[in-house]
Amino acid sequence: MTRPPQSPSRPGRPDRRGPPKGGDRRGGPQRPSEPLGTATRRAAIRLLDAVLRRGEPLEAALASATRALAGGPDRGLAHAIAAETLRRLPDLDALIDSATKQRLPDDAKARFALRIALVQVLALGTPPHAAIATVLPLVDGGPRKLVHGVFSTITKSGVLLPEIPALPPATEMRWEENWGEEMVEAAAHAIAAPPPLDLTLADPSATDEWAEKLGGVSLLPGHVRLPSGNSVMELQGFDEGAWWVQDLAASIPARLLGQGPGHVLDLCAAPGGKTLQLASAGWTVTAIDQSESRLARLAENLERTGQSAEVVTADLREWSPKGQVDAILVDAPCSASGIFRRHPDVLYRVRPAIIAEMAELQRVILARAADWLKPGGTLVYATCSLEPEEGERQVAAFLAERPDYALSPIAGEWPGITDQGTIRTLPTMLAREGRLDGFFIARLQRKG
Repeated sequence: MTRPPQSPSRPGRPDRRGPPKGGDRRGGPQRPSEPLGTATRRAAIRLLDAVLRRGEPLEAALASATRALAGGPDRGLAHAIAAETLRRLPDLDALIDSATKQRLPDDAKARFALRIALVQVLALGTPPHAAIATVLPLVDGGPRKLVHGVFSTITKSGVLLPEIPALPPATEMRWEENWGEEMVEAAAHAIAAPPPLDLTLADPSATDEWAEKLGGVSLLPGHVRLPSGNSVMELQGFDEGAWWVQDLAASIPARLLGQGPGHVLDLCAAPGGKTLQLASAGWTVTAIDQSESRLARLAENLERTGQSAEVVTADLREWSPKGQVDAILVDAPCSASGIFRRHPDVLYRVRPAIIAEMAELQRVILARAADWLKPGGTLVYATCSLEPEEGERQVAAFLAERPDYALSPIAGEWPGITDQGTIRTLPTMLAREGRLDGFFIARLQRKG
């Protein structure tokens, strides 16, 4: 899956004003005078701070924000509190604003504390006394009384969060302009709950067998969908490498290349789902990514599944292959706005400047990759983005610049096929089955 960008040149960069008002944001271990669980809530606030004030991806901030916590369950709880807060942020802020005479600044620590206290009670089922007791120590001085009063007013009123969360206004406006009101409504429904778990099978001929073993459903050959909440490593077939986790939409680009043999480049390959698909389909795969840590995960998955690929750590703006290849899969770096169901932080970090920055990087990578393909070969371009600048417009501009390339229209039973023969998956699709991530996919052929 394409990772969200991190760049100091875009909105959301580190704020030089210091930590949110009302206290420091250093975190730390559990302090003797604090109620048990306070350190976990402190870490949750640090996570929110990283996303909302510094523009960091939630997953990227996790290690630093939770470094003082003793164990995995505490880190998991901090992550769950922060993620659920991001899913519900506009609604939480509306509740807070309804109970204060003067609006709290967005960067006030009292607002951060109220957000995580309220989301625990209203969305995660935490008893009110536990939620407020573990949050009050995080607010210094006078604001502590304010937090306690606002929290009590809201929780004692019997108010509930809306069943369907509100999207951030800027995101809603952008998506409505590009895709219409129906898509915006579907996106709000999609973020209301964690998405299902999709698995890609190493052996598509065993689809029915694995769907029965795991108690799931299959939406395409080689795919099984399970409800959210499953422990991946405890599922049957994990240890023997019979499958790997991969959203259904994310599995389509590699499927479009079909079976090997042949030499294929998997560009921006980590964490490796598409590499595993291509290797299991008989291709000789060279997987390239610039992230060593993410490539380490790819190597682990190759070993677990018994697949093989050449793994290269490199920046695609500088790296070149030794010769031309039969096929290329460009899973380009992008804003990642299409994976908002799993990563609600993108709703707040993705802005026009980021989209433009990613579109330029995609243009550079696509232009370089185009020269690496043999005449007659196939290039699949994909982004997990809901922004046309990173999908439809990117490919249109590429084809205008490269007369030696033509669109190879996609046909068949794939979800999201457009009139142009590309694929655009949206949260409106497969609603009854659990929906899809947002992807754009185009298949191109270099003329012989």
